[in-house]
Amino acid sequence: MLARGLNPHIELTPQDRPFLVVPSHGEWMLAIISHGALGPWPWTGEQLSDCTMYVAPRTGLADPATCPWRKAAGVADGVTTFATSNDTLYLVSHRDAPRSRVLAVPLAVPDLSRAQVVVPEGERAVEGVRVVGDRLLVRDLDGGVSRMRHVPLSGGEPADLPLPVDGTILEWTTHPERPEALLLMAGWTDAPRLYHYDYDGQSLQDTGLAPRSPVDFGDVHARTLHAPARDGTPIPLTVIHHKDLELNGDNPAVLTGYGSHGLTDWAEFHPEMLAWYERGGVYAVAHLRGGGAYGREWHEAGRGERKEATITDFIDCAEHLIALGYTRPGRLAAEGASSGGIPTGGALVRRPDLWAAMAMHVPTVNATRNEFGESGPINVPEYGSVTTEEGLRALLIIDACLRVQDGVPYPAVLLTTGLRDARVPPWQPAKLAARLQAGTASGRPVLLRVEEHGWHGAGSTRDQEQALLADVLAFVLHASDGS
Repeated sequence: MLARGLNPHIELTPQDRPFLVVPSHGEWMLAIISHGALGPWPWTGEQLSDCTMYVAPRTGLADPATCPWRKAAGVADGVTTFATSNDTLYLVSHRDAPRSRVLAVPLAVPDLSRAQVVVPEGERAVEGVRVVGDRLLVRDLDGGVSRMRHVPLSGGEPADLPLPVDGTILEWTTHPERPEALLLMAGWTDAPRLYHYDYDGQSLQDTGLAPRSPVDFGDVHARTLHAPARDGTPIPLTVIHHKDLELNGDNPAVLTGYGSHGLTDWAEFHPEMLAWYERGGVYAVAHLRGGGAYGREWHEAGRGERKEATITDFIDCAEHLIALGYTRPGRLAAEGASSGGIPTGGALVRRPDLWAAMAMHVPTVNATRNEFGESGPINVPEYGSVTTEEGLRALLIIDACLRVQDGVPYPAVLLTTGLRDARVPPWQPAKLAARLQAGTASGRPVLLRVEEHGWHGAGSTRDQEQALLADVLAFVLHASDGS
């Protein structure tokens, strides 16, 4: 139906990936053309940007070669997700709206220059839309926390839908013929629960279909602070600990962050962390620029040559925890995985005095060599390329290996890798481990943990995950003063 050279209305390069979307309702269908390494995900109604969208009547299925496809959106239109009713196409677009807005166009005439603004840009970042009956559900992101609004398809002001959990909408789905929706939600201290959208009452009701966790987090407290970055930008910082924690500056703490690819540090329920909280441990998540806490705007603020902000945000969040009395440098550890090696590695070589320990999992730490690996080229749009002056400057910001200096008292460092990791191959963490072992003057351990049957984290067995967590927390406590 969407083969290259089949239809003159649709252009496809060898790198493009076409997807056909045929809604069960209405007389229209869509073609989504992905031009990049990520997305789209049209089977869920979600996609990432860098796509082109076409619309055609379903009757065009009879003859793919002459199907009258009409272009609805191009890459420059910044469309990131969509929904359809019988005759209307709803688009989430970040063009001229860094935190995105919702537009509506007739499927028969999908002309974005005449689009109606259904939901204007606001403080939240618009993530997705769904049609439920005669309403549009709008999923937002507010500093990494999921929010939801609904607005009549006939027009009107969006209204907030109170959510039972201050956390993450892990999944959501709707029925094309019934005014209902299901939302799977979780929080830092709330196990996943499945909720039903009550269309008439305009509320969410627990279905009881998700089994309750036997782990009691009733005494664990999670709150979101805002750490002042050095340029004045407030950085969302989630802090989780036992409710009776004393802010005496002497608590063991782990700060983690990611800050790349526009990805969000979702609120996730980790029952295995209960032992950490019970012994007075603090766990903090920095929602760094370069991630997706406030949508594309937040991503662009920490991408390419602006990547220094990702690293300094992480350092500033650490100093904020110390200033508030949660911990101190002798008790503070950092943790990051994959691209999370950028803020952790950057903070390690810029502020070694700030940390008791650093745990880095399958980390990107030698970015100037990254694009020559198996999965390196797909990261060029995010990191940069050594083939251009601008790209090299960006890569030099995030290459921790090149910034290690001899004679510096570095903290204890634990680097982990999997022998089968093709995304960040084992030589990267091994190279940093060797460089730190040769250069550090602190006498503290620099260890490389190798998982013989491990990849990049995804697909790890429960035993592998639990063994890794036990090793990390034991390493952190051993490296901390007063443990």
